[in-house]
Amino acid sequence: MTSLTAIAITTRKIIKYGILSVIGIIIIRAVILTGISIYKKIFPAPPPPPTVTYGRLPKLPLVQKQLPANITFTLETAEGGFPKLPTQAKVFFMPKLSANLLSLDSAKQKAQSMGFNPDGEQISTAVYRFKHPSAPSTLEVNIVLGIFSINYDLRIDPTPLDARPPLGEIAASEIRSLLSGANILPEDLSGPTTYQNLKLQEDKFVSTISLSEADLVKINFFRKVYDKLPVLTPDPKIANVWFIVSGTEQRERQIVAAEYHYFPVDESQFSTYPIKTPEQAWNELSQGQVFYANIGSHKEGDNIKIRRVYLAYFDPGVPADFLQPIIVLDEGVENGIMVYIPAVTADYYGD
Repeated sequence: MTSLTAIAITTRKIIKYGILSVIGIIIIRAVILTGISIYKKIFPAPPPPPTVTYGRLPKLPLVQKQLPANITFTLETAEGGFPKLPTQAKVFFMPKLSANLLSLDSAKQKAQSMGFNPDGEQISTAVYRFKHPSAPSTLEVNIVLGIFSINYDLRIDPTPLDARPPLGEIAASEIRSLLSGANILPEDLSGPTTYQNLKLQEDKFVSTISLSEADLVKINFFRKVYDKLPVLTPDPKIANVWFIVSGTEQRERQIVAAEYHYFPVDESQFSTYPIKTPEQAWNELSQGQVFYANIGSHKEGDNIKIRRVYLAYFDPGVPADFLQPIIVLDEGVENGIMVYIPAVTADYYGD
């Protein structure tokens, strides 16, 4: 009997210490894994070296705007200094466009799907003009590049101004439906959509806050983000694809003006390139070697506070070989200054 009791006691001890050992192993493993995770966050593994597959990149078609004299800059970011940016970024390939035997037929089909007479007239080597059969509206299409513009002559027929314009969301939905029907609504044209109420004043369109005072509404269609970075245009407030829409129920009189400057990006083809540091970008700003995308309402002698420094992609709205990254210095306020700087280091940036 004593022997059985001893065996039972020993068995319970074995089970007890076995359970404690298993728990200890689990805790030790969790501590080790947590430590490794924390270490990797504090000391992340360096990324692989940039691939620079495309060699030296072509110069970005940035257009300079004149800044008032004696402007100074102060860095006042939320980080209290320069933010930490990646050391490299992707450069995406943009396929070249070329004319073929079906280019004109394709342009005619697009014109017809948007309500224009498909029998257009050639006005240059690549540009054809299509007229609307029942409204003073014309469509001009570059059959090589696929870009187009629409112009409605309000001097001949001002009736599109008689009706109150629709809400921006409603107008945007109608334009998307129109573009989809013409097979010219690409997937990546799904970024931010902005709206601007416009009033015709002395033969010019001016912004107005109230929709009740507006004659028309302008819709800007921007690209989606690429590699988690926003895509910016030469004027960050104006998309490369935009439409000005009236409130009339007559479809042929709804679009008063439009510009469609879209060039495809092959998201599956890219290469990585080393990029400048924020400090290098700031040094170029102090030397005036930057491009002012928006100068806001600043005047001579102002001190401008830069509150955001970040990476983006530049969508030029003209034919380009690549979608390239830029460093943006942003005042961070409505109608504030925005500065664009080519992000790729000078070693890989073309002349």
